[in-house]
Amino acid sequence: MIRIRTRSARVNWTGAAPWLLLWAVSGCASYSERMTAASTDAQAGRYAEAIGQIEQASGLPADGMPEKIDSDTTLGLLNRGTLEQALFRFDASSRDFQAADKDLEFLDIANDTGGEIGRYFFSDSAVAYRASPTEKLALNGFNMMNYLALGNLQGARVESRRFSVMQRYLDEYAQAQPHAAFGSYLAGFTLERLGEFTGAMRYYDEALAVRDFESLRGPVRRLAERTPYRGKAIEKFLSKSTPPAEADAGKESAELLVVISTGRVPHRIPERMPIGAAIGLVGTQISGDPAVLGYSVFKFVVYPGLAPSPSRFGQVGLRVDGRKAQPDLASRLGAEIRNEYERIKPSIIAAALSRMIVRAAAAEGMRQAGNEAGNGLGWVLALATEATLVGLDKPDTRSWLFLPDRVYVYRTRLEPGKHHVEILLGNNPPEIHRQEVEIPAGGFAALIVTAPR
Repeated sequence: MIRIRTRSARVNWTGAAPWLLLWAVSGCASYSERMTAASTDAQAGRYAEAIGQIEQASGLPADGMPEKIDSDTTLGLLNRGTLEQALFRFDASSRDFQAADKDLEFLDIANDTGGEIGRYFFSDSAVAYRASPTEKLALNGFNMMNYLALGNLQGARVESRRFSVMQRYLDEYAQAQPHAAFGSYLAGFTLERLGEFTGAMRYYDEALAVRDFESLRGPVRRLAERTPYRGKAIEKFLSKSTPPAEADAGKESAELLVVISTGRVPHRIPERMPIGAAIGLVGTQISGDPAVLGYSVFKFVVYPGLAPSPSRFGQVGLRVDGRKAQPDLASRLGAEIRNEYERIKPSIIAAALSRMIVRAAAAEGMRQAGNEAGNGLGWVLALATEATLVGLDKPDTRSWLFLPDRVYVYRTRLEPGKHHVEILLGNNPPEIHRQEVEIPAGGFAALIVTAPR
């Protein structure tokens, strides 16, 4: 029993600290902890089972849409949509991605004048998940894949417009960094198939500004005869591009597009940093007096960091009608997300330190009050207070857990009719995905293989 008295009465705090400490570290499992089983199932390739775990963790109805969006359902839709794509359920994946995109907020990393980004990362599941700009960009790119797999060019065109909005945002904020070049490639393919050749070349120019795509040599040279548009990357690309082989140039315009996505981007975990190192890193961004941290029993600041996610498929191979083909590595989304994170990391740590200062000040106030009461338990009150506040101030480790890391693209012109495609993931031995596609004369087929493991 805990009895509290005024200054003239005796105070009995026996058992107070253990009770408060227990309360501080206990509680319901976080969203990230509830997703552990889904991650294990997905890593083993049990995507259907993982979807069930996602639905349970996120409050999503089985194979349906939630009546209302809360703090976890949007993130659940992103994760479920990714695994639905891995199961070739493109309609369901598109439905989930569209619903998520409608309600998804994103971190405005370019306009963080009030330090809101840092404070957001300690919200846990109290507020709706906010996607980073790279995640928002990737969402539109992956939904383009769904529409292309379904042969729906108009749907893919809508996603290409949404992609462009976020692409312009990132180009203004971080011009020297790549931004989901696979999306620019797919948007260019979409507009090319719709006959919008100048728009297609603009997107190809974006993609080629990131890296040379061998599979674009023929398409870009052919489009150069239909539109006068020349961006800097296209000019450079054409200057060193050899004409397409005669065998390719003479074929009808039946075309095969292959997109392969593997691995997972880094996921958030709680990380510790010594207080001294943290203060040295963020400097004047801290609010409050850091001196009070000298009274704190916690000598580390805890913040949400990034950890590598497991990946089984370090290599990707492709065969079309028995002939070896080489897909282009279009994007390393994991590296893009880490670069983006490193830019905002000082703000995150500054927020963690500022909150730690508030906790330490409250604990010191309790220590002084306890000592003034003459019971000699000021340190117990301080420890209990600080531990309680620490338990209530967990870093937010929610993630788009199944967003693939690497995206490969390939395209080629083929004779109309049936064709056999083999995609080889990993080695010793590789996991082989075999598909038969039929491409009409003048049409295209998009083969989308997503393996987030």
